[in-house]
Amino acid sequence: MSNLAFQDSYPEELSHCYGCGKNNSHGHQLKSYWDGDETRAVFMPQAFHTAIPGFVYGGLIASLIDCHGTGSASAAAYREQGRELGSLPEQRFVTAALNIDYLAPTPMGVELELRGVIREVKARKVVVDITLSAMGKVCAKGHMVAVKMPETMMSSVVVNEDALKAI
Repeated sequence: MSNLAFQDSYPEELSHCYGCGKNNSHGHQLKSYWDGDETRAVFMPQAFHTAIPGFVYGGLIASLIDCHGTGSASAAAYREQGRELGSLPEQRFVTAALNIDYLAPTPMGVELELRGVIREVKARKVVVDITLSAMGKVCAKGHMVAVKMPETMMSSVVVNEDALKAI
């Protein structure tokens, strides 16, 4: 695996995401990496991520799949173009569609592993399939369509950056 997390290549002004933003101290701080042709991230749920005692809240699972998927989409776009992560112009993606199937209860107290498989890379769209596993058992599967971040979102970042610094 590469030593640089996809999310660590995002520019400072685009690093405030609750799921993966390095500038959001209250967030998950998810870090995704290439592992061969797949992408991989791990996450250790905390007690406050509980649905019922002993099991992870489904919303956490959805947010982890979402953030791993958009990070994987960004990395796949760079790879497809033969470019280094973080090089200009930015390759940032947002979720256009996300479908999650919850297959088994996800236990607390164990590291969760996310794996992404890139299914399609186009100029403005990347399709990613993601699994979330606990102790080798797949607990959830996600299918994501990620699209290139619209310019309107990129330009609004500059206007809202001071507000985000308070996070």
